[in-house]
Amino acid sequence: MSTPRLEFDLGKIEHNTKILSELYGSKDISVCAVTKAVCGNLMIVRSLVSAGITMIADSKVRNLRKMREIGIDETFLLIGTPQFSEAASIIKWADISNNSELIVIKELSNQACIRGVTHQIILMVEMGDLREGLMISSLDHVVSEVLKLEGIELVGIGTNLACLNRIKPNKQKMDLLSTIAKGIEQKFHISLRYVSGGNSANYHWFKSTEDVGSVNHLRLGESIFLGIDPTNSLPIPELHTDIFNIITEVTELKTKPSVPFGEQGQSTFGHSLITSKRKETPRAILGMGLQDVDISGLTPNIDLDILGVGSDHIIIDPKDNLMTIGQEVSFNLNYAALLSAMTSPYVEKTMAPSHEFEGIL
Repeated sequence: MSTPRLEFDLGKIEHNTKILSELYGSKDISVCAVTKAVCGNLMIVRSLVSAGITMIADSKVRNLRKMREIGIDETFLLIGTPQFSEAASIIKWADISNNSELIVIKELSNQACIRGVTHQIILMVEMGDLREGLMISSLDHVVSEVLKLEGIELVGIGTNLACLNRIKPNKQKMDLLSTIAKGIEQKFHISLRYVSGGNSANYHWFKSTEDVGSVNHLRLGESIFLGIDPTNSLPIPELHTDIFNIITEVTELKTKPSVPFGEQGQSTFGHSLITSKRKETPRAILGMGLQDVDISGLTPNIDLDILGVGSDHIIIDPKDNLMTIGQEVSFNLNYAALLSAMTSPYVEKTMAPSHEFEGIL
């Protein structure tokens, strides 16, 4: 098989999805599967649906479109902050979108009226992580304006934490979100279908609290695909953490001087000098680089040291491993590395040949 390639186990994805759905469902919280890290890969989307997922979220309209065009008819949520220029496409391909700008919501209203449909929105609230979201002080005004718009239905409020500045979704934050939701419902005499408390980082909050308040919706990607709590990178019990592996191969094997020789200048990617106490060291080059994956997010599945990287090379010290040209070497990936590998057109995406969805890319 060609390399580099990203291999994934759909059975393990289904397992993680079912375990998390049952876990959060025990406190009446529904799970929305976020597919942005896997670029809306259709094999993976089908496995999510097979595991019982009824809402799929992505940050790219084009991913929602390709899912819909192959017959996925679950509810689609656009979680990337909607772009004004994409309003018409959002109305066509997304059932719901997360919003924080009134001018964009008004354009969504215009486009919904043109198509003769009703588009649902969740208003995002800023609660400290300083990514997307309305300031709490402006929320009442925006809600009152949104309720006047034709073609728009306000179905929920939400927040996003632990993505930009690592602010955790703790009990204080979630209790405040519940209070905000109840206040909106009482003041405007409406019922909010979704109080979307956040993402995979909500795991610790969920496990440590008896009363989840009004929070009834979470958007999960990292915990499904990597099986970890992103706030501490620790495995979540009963979940698989080895779903994805990226495989490359050895393209050069040499023993070379430990210290570079010749006049030095700036390296292409700004790497510092690599030194060793040994006069010479074994080195191997792997046929994969920064065009393929975020190297900093890789963990080798055998004992080796990464000495440096280029656009299409990883230079390693193979240590005690006896390698041969063409030998495959695999790495586990963190979330950033998974996202970059799935996005790269140079990385083949494959799975176990026996799976029924093989070949549906």
